[in-house]
Amino acid sequence: MPTTATYARPELLQVADTVARDKGIDRDEVLVAMEQAIQKAGRSKYGQEYDIRAEIDRKTGEIRLMRFREVADPVVNEATQIPLAEARRFNPEAEVGDFITDPLPPIDFGRIPAQTAKQVIVQKVRDAERQRQYNEYKDRIGEIVNGLVKRVEFGNVIVDLGRAEAILRRDELLPRETFRQGERVRAYIYDVRQEVRGPQIFLSRTHPQFMAKLFAQEVPEIYDGIIEIRAVARDPGSRAKIAVISNDSGIDPVGACVGMRGSRVQAVVAELQGEKIDIIPWSQDPATFVVNALAPAEVAKVVMDEEQRRIEVVVPDDQLSLAIGRRGQNVRLASQLTGWDIDILTEAEESERRQEEFRTRSQMFIEALDVDDVIAHLLVTEGFTSVEEVAFVATEDLAGIEGFDETIAQELQERARRFLEEQAARAEEKRRELGVSDDLAGIEGLSPQRLVVLGEKGIKTLDDLGDLAADELMEMMPASLKIEPEEANAIIMAARAHWFADEAAPAGAGGTGK
Repeated sequence: MPTTATYARPELLQVADTVARDKGIDRDEVLVAMEQAIQKAGRSKYGQEYDIRAEIDRKTGEIRLMRFREVADPVVNEATQIPLAEARRFNPEAEVGDFITDPLPPIDFGRIPAQTAKQVIVQKVRDAERQRQYNEYKDRIGEIVNGLVKRVEFGNVIVDLGRAEAILRRDELLPRETFRQGERVRAYIYDVRQEVRGPQIFLSRTHPQFMAKLFAQEVPEIYDGIIEIRAVARDPGSRAKIAVISNDSGIDPVGACVGMRGSRVQAVVAELQGEKIDIIPWSQDPATFVVNALAPAEVAKVVMDEEQRRIEVVVPDDQLSLAIGRRGQNVRLASQLTGWDIDILTEAEESERRQEEFRTRSQMFIEALDVDDVIAHLLVTEGFTSVEEVAFVATEDLAGIEGFDETIAQELQERARRFLEEQAARAEEKRRELGVSDDLAGIEGLSPQRLVVLGEKGIKTLDDLGDLAADELMEMMPASLKIEPEEANAIIMAARAHWFADEAAPAGAGGTGK
């Protein structure tokens, strides 16, 4: 007795070959889909509860339809399992976990089963095609592709890439840019996601890297790695800045990107609908890089704050509008390119601010140290910005100021320390009036002045302070009492220390007492 019923269908192999070729998927995946369709039809005929499987011979196209039953002891499901004793009548060597197969006669595909089988095959082939598309494009993120516009839906452009479809969303198009069906489009793959309805390939023409890749196509030195693009900033369709550096001292990176009579950069500009492009030399020195990035404006002076990654740029009065650009475009792009926040001042504004700072600091020293304006001006000129600096600087540094001697230096330091002590005493009194606890006052790093600020903000106990985040504590303090992130974290953790002590106490409580 044969173990299976077979019937040859060589045309199945021809269909599988055609579908695999047309859809760009593996022939075996098509045959597996067909097997699942026949399997489903078999279960519809003989019962869904049975374990019915179909196999298609990969060489002859013969279809084998079989019922599988697992050898079990005891039997839990009679439809899919067979007792060991009965199984050994079919196969004397059968063991628990083996399968006994019964051949089933061929299925006569009626209209309904045939339609069901077709739907299963179509769905499985579609799933296989989607998986193929995803596998093909998931590693191509960051590439430029060419395609044909297939259709436009609500402003979104569906692009035929040949072996897949991609979407170019409206917000990824250049301003005032339109495409019609059948037009060629070049775009940058910035994301590939596997979603329920299949892989989604997302294209962009506004992405900064789209412009970088276009330059790589136009400039052989970039493609070869001789010139590197270090940063790109774009206001799509309007203006862009690109920072380049050469690994060969004999090649000018800016000149290479511009090309003979601007041919290379013009090719990129044409693709980007006339977007103006500033090509600037990249520099490891942030100040130099920022100055380059603000081109074509001229810069007179820069003042950097490395902790805040902020840079203050002073430009001649007649260069202000050029440095800022229309609607702030030039300074905004320079900031994006360099990664620094840029503040722009004219020389007149900077001079006026410097004079105001000079007056303010001089007045502070006059009031705090009870000195005349000549001594106050000398202190400010020498770079002293606070009473604390005067109080705790080395005496010889003060005495070294022209017009000062050691006696004047010691007197100034004495007055400065007395002023600070009086300030601390007033702050301590204020702290007590506000009800700020002594426990809180005992935390290292919280001066009486800082404690007063906390008290005025309603932070009066260790728990109040412990509930804060470090950045909240930093925001509470004025510039004169500024707290750095590392210090803020240490203060917060010191305030929370008693929480952990309270948690540990019950574990050790009671000792060995009875």
